[in-house]
Amino acid sequence: MINRNLRVAILAGIGVCSMGGLGFAAVPLYRMFCEATGLNGTTQRGLQAPGAVGNRKVVVAFDTNVGKGIPWKFQPERRSDTIDIGGRDMAFFTATNTSDHETSGTATFNVTPVFIGKYFTKIQCFCFTQQTLKPGETVRMPVIFYVDPKILDDPDAKDVQEITLSYTFYPSESPQVKQAAAAAAQKAH
Repeated sequence: MINRNLRVAILAGIGVCSMGGLGFAAVPLYRMFCEATGLNGTTQRGLQAPGAVGNRKVVVAFDTNVGKGIPWKFQPERRSDTIDIGGRDMAFFTATNTSDHETSGTATFNVTPVFIGKYFTKIQCFCFTQQTLKPGETVRMPVIFYVDPKILDDPDAKDVQEITLSYTFYPSESPQVKQAAAAAAQKAH
């Protein structure tokens, strides 16, 4: 009788530990899955653009937002840009701290259509690090990116003529930023 109860207790303990481990690993695993597949518009990170291929172009539209609690004015210098597939491009954004005190923020980002995330690669972006602005300060922030030529082989992407790159700045201490920072730290390891 004791052996049977002990066995059930051990199996239950193993089950609880397994579920706890899966729960702990769920966020980083989900982030890795999104980055690998471009799910939910998650973009890729790269080091160098492969170079323009063919004569196909796509319009990249820029969308900017600020979350609650960050007193910033944030906007792209241009609302859109027409780029060559595979070609390296750069866009600039400006952020102005409209408050009378220093504030810090971090941008979250995605692209739409969401399935295009696996083809949209950023080489350098202000969204990779926290931004701190002094009272009344305006900064100019670049993003360097390209659209992977593999998009040309995707039959679902053949009619895509516009991609929207969207950013939202949140205060650095917000839950959205903490979650994004934790995922980035996990990716670095």
